[in-house]
Amino acid sequence: MKNDRHEMILSLIENYEIETQEDLAQKLSDAGFSVTQATVSRDIRMLHLYKKNLGNGHQKYVAEKETDHNLDAKYKRVLKDGFVSIDIAQNILVLKTVGGMAMAVAAAVDAMEFGEVVGSIAGDDTIMMAIRTKEDAEKLLVKIKEFVGE
Repeated sequence: MKNDRHEMILSLIENYEIETQEDLAQKLSDAGFSVTQATVSRDIRMLHLYKKNLGNGHQKYVAEKETDHNLDAKYKRVLKDGFVSIDIAQNILVLKTVGGMAMAVAAAVDAMEFGEVVGSIAGDDTIMMAIRTKEDAEKLLVKIKEFVGE
């Protein structure tokens, strides 16, 4: 029964943006599983679920991948090491990098899954990032500057 419930939880968080334990308990109930808050809390710990920021003011439960933390550290290091400056033009961020690092930094930014980023184009030392809105661009500009210590 527990294995079936765990499989259902993983399926639910993959297919829905579940923000709270209450939301998860309701989805499980809808799927035919009778659970208590304590059971849901214990399942979250056992499955190593964590909340991921979606960049739109919301979060959702996701399953921890063993390599996530190691890769995140590498992506952050690439961004910090390659970063030179960042500027904004309406809903476009222009990130300048050390020569030859733009593609690596753009790949790192893409992998970091900032919800505000629609897509990016990298040259040799410049990345243009299309951002959903001007407001999102301003928020992401501040995030990246804080992240790299500017």
